[in-house]
Amino acid sequence: MTTNSDPIRWGILGTGRIAHSLATDLMLVPDGRLVAVGSRSTESAETFAKTYAANEPVRAHGSYEELAADPDVDVVYVATPHSHHLEHATLMLEAGKHVLCEKALTLNAADSQTMVDLATSKKLFLMEAMWMATNPIIRRLVADVQSGRFGVPRHAHAELGFVATPEANQRLLDPALGASALLDMGIYPLTFAHLLFGEARALTAQANIGTGEDGGTFDLDLVMTGKYAGNELSTMVASVTSYSSRSAAIATDQGRVELTDFHHPSSAVFKPADGGEPVEIVGDEPVIGAAYGNEIVEVQRCLREGLLESPLVPHSQTLSLMRQMDMIRQSVGARYAGEA
Repeated sequence: MTTNSDPIRWGILGTGRIAHSLATDLMLVPDGRLVAVGSRSTESAETFAKTYAANEPVRAHGSYEELAADPDVDVVYVATPHSHHLEHATLMLEAGKHVLCEKALTLNAADSQTMVDLATSKKLFLMEAMWMATNPIIRRLVADVQSGRFGVPRHAHAELGFVATPEANQRLLDPALGASALLDMGIYPLTFAHLLFGEARALTAQANIGTGEDGGTFDLDLVMTGKYAGNELSTMVASVTSYSSRSAAIATDQGRVELTDFHHPSSAVFKPADGGEPVEIVGDEPVIGAAYGNEIVEVQRCLREGLLESPLVPHSQTLSLMRQMDMIRQSVGARYAGEA
């Protein structure tokens, strides 16, 4: 349990785009410090380390095993493709490191359960990096909608997609690396509806399917519908072949809540149906950087309080959403080569 005032010491496993995003926001969190990075390439690790060594040096490890063995690392952010999350998170947990693991936590619910069970047995903190759930505007919005502030919610819509190209986004088109519009983008609208309405009682989906060189199949475009305990409905879209609005909306019996870039919003507004003045939805705390900072703050709060999971991204929520995604992928005929 971290109780003193010393900074939380971070390691980052992987040096891709998302690792840079988290490292950038980590520099904005006063009591967090990047002390090490691990990569399969010493050169890549050294380049990354130099980029974020403005105030203090960052150790560059040319293997993930070296990062796991670093005694000065408290918590590791796993930023590799989700096809490798279980392997890499297991390496860190076995070494006694707390873990923030990029979403989706793993390829399927069984592997996610394995990771959660290991962290629990080791009495180590584990959280899926669902940064949207830690965003102050999303947190305020969820509380307001559930309190009835904007009326009775009846329907939510959210969409996230862009055109992935083999040159720039090879991972998103290779099922050997966990390619899936659902696991990469669809997890956001699915989680958005889950945060608002709870676990879905029914989900349906339609998809366009691609095939990889290894024989695995994966969803390129996906449309989902959900129904929830209070008879709320959701429509959700994810794509790696087309550009979406990246927006979300919640329709109530009194008006409409609208968000742009809903998975990391900087604003949200309720527009009353009676023509009344729009109501801006403001978070209870500032958005830090691109909002990865708020995710970092939540991890550090949990570590200082000795928690093994975050109440904002609890294991039960992560596992529920993994089971939902398993069901959706099965229903549309998306199966990785190693899956039954």
